[in-house]
Amino acid sequence: MVNGDREARRPHGELVAEVLEVLWAAGGPLTAQQVKDALARPLARTTVATILARLHENGTLARTRPGRALAYAPVADAAGLAAGRMRRELEREPDRDLVLKRFVSSLSAQDGAALRQLLHAAEGGAGYEAERGTEPGTERGAS
Repeated sequence: MVNGDREARRPHGELVAEVLEVLWAAGGPLTAQQVKDALARPLARTTVATILARLHENGTLARTRPGRALAYAPVADAAGLAAGRMRRELEREPDRDLVLKRFVSSLSAQDGAALRQLLHAAEGGAGYEAERGTEPGTERGAS
């Protein structure tokens, strides 16, 4: 791939991100025309429709037909989509333990502490403070 190809693809990734932002902000399904109208840049409706169809094909968007036009809505918020990407990457690797070990060893101290608290909560331990609006570790010893 030549350098010009990479530059040509970068705006597409940005456009996909903008489309997802519009859909997350909408709070409900939108048609390609509605997404096009909400975007800051001028685009053809067919360009937006193609992006929406591809996001639907890869499982990022749900599609309904409330009227004559198809409408799209995200299946998860930004954090959910990132978690899904992380899970898919892990599933592709044959040595999952090694991948997890390398991932954990690359975490900052704060992220490591948050991960420990999340794992503890998943095992039936105390809840994760950040879910309640506080920083991890700031309520240690408090019940």
